[in-house]
Amino acid sequence: MGGHDTSKQNTDFISYQLAEWAANLTYEDLSDEAVQCAKLYLYDSFGCALGGSQQHDVEIFLDHARQMGGADTCTVFGSGFKTDPVMAAMLNALCIRAMDYNDIYWKADPAHPSDIIPAALSICEMNGLSGKDLILGTCIGHEIEMRLAEFGDPGVREYGWHHATITCIASPIVAGRMLGLPADQIQQAIGISASPSMCLGAVTAGKLTNMKNTVDPMATRSGVEAALLAARGYSGPEHVIDGKEGLVHCFEKFGGSFNLDMLTDSLPTCPKCHWKILDCGMKSFPIEALSHAPLTAMMKIVKANEVNSDDVAEIKVEVIARAADILGDPAKYRPTSKETADHSLPYSLAVGLVDGMVTPLQFKQERIDDPGLIPVMDKIKVVPNDEFEALFPKFQPSQVTITLADGTSYTERVDVPKGDPRDPMTEEEIAVKFDALGGGVVGADRCAELRDHIMSIETAPNLDRLFEMMTATACV
Repeated sequence: MGGHDTSKQNTDFISYQLAEWAANLTYEDLSDEAVQCAKLYLYDSFGCALGGSQQHDVEIFLDHARQMGGADTCTVFGSGFKTDPVMAAMLNALCIRAMDYNDIYWKADPAHPSDIIPAALSICEMNGLSGKDLILGTCIGHEIEMRLAEFGDPGVREYGWHHATITCIASPIVAGRMLGLPADQIQQAIGISASPSMCLGAVTAGKLTNMKNTVDPMATRSGVEAALLAARGYSGPEHVIDGKEGLVHCFEKFGGSFNLDMLTDSLPTCPKCHWKILDCGMKSFPIEALSHAPLTAMMKIVKANEVNSDDVAEIKVEVIARAADILGDPAKYRPTSKETADHSLPYSLAVGLVDGMVTPLQFKQERIDDPGLIPVMDKIKVVPNDEFEALFPKFQPSQVTITLADGTSYTERVDVPKGDPRDPMTEEEIAVKFDALGGGVVGADRCAELRDHIMSIETAPNLDRLFEMMTATACV
């Protein structure tokens, strides 16, 4: 447990240990498995970015960026817009995040480690770094973000804070390493980024807004700007994690505790080490992570028994308490935006039942606005199951019971959703997802070229070709 003694030397704080680890890493320290896994996450994330580049929140923020101006050193996916590395990190992270379709790791806290990939992308493009550097930055981001998602007891979300709170710690470590900063400057970057950027959970409570998808990209932006400032000699509080009035200190006041050793024990330093990126998961549906297991369970029932939505009297959904709280509150029964709909169990199950699928098409505004889905949503009862609590986070237990009008009922339970590392998405399955998201943006032929390029990105001397191919056909 970290103390709160401000007389400590800066090297005694955990921010220095994390910074020193990252500063000393090279591509050669990665295992072959970690490299391959990183390429799969880049492939998945860049597909999400192509689809996300067409979303209204990205378009709004892109218009804002164009009006703001800035250096033209970095490229934004989809539009090909040139801007400074800080804004590019923000916009590319928003592209990846906008559809809520990118990767997921949920322990004490949820996390989407791929939100941090643009912190590496921006610095790599700005400084002409290689595909190997991008892979290294990706592995560093996943390692730190995933450890931060585990070290709370309970996590920060249980106190009403959002997981962008941990992203603003991880992102400056990635950006700092890509800049080649020494450990002491990466430590300053952590303090610069984290001190103003920790985030309230209001963004995912009740009716959701554009900020649901934006806070993590903003935390990534904060990390890039912090690293650039630290490189110039700007300073930040070294004790921002485990010192006086830092993250640990503040939450301890309310009964929380943190296992700081979980952040630093067995940090990987060689190809024989275990890299946590291997433990992350992907999304097979563009919805909130805890919706995947119940949606999978329902779809299994529908497919096996040829259930027609008109014959359904009730759908009972049993999940852990936090899933019921996040996904089944009253606002989720009447979603009016994509942001609320993709965090709504009633909507996700209702549209899956009626349409027979849940893809980005189901989150078009005209589909969300369809009044015909309201009576179907009202048949769905989301309830917490106390017995499931002890199984989480190792499992995501969900049980769905569909009762028909004639009294017939079917029950299905799913503990491990598709995309979990115990049931991982294959490269072929990611390709289907990538092509569906990117085909309308860059075309089918370019999607195939991108697959080849991304899956051999370690051979790329720089990222110029990647950004060329990730620019929409209409923008070329």
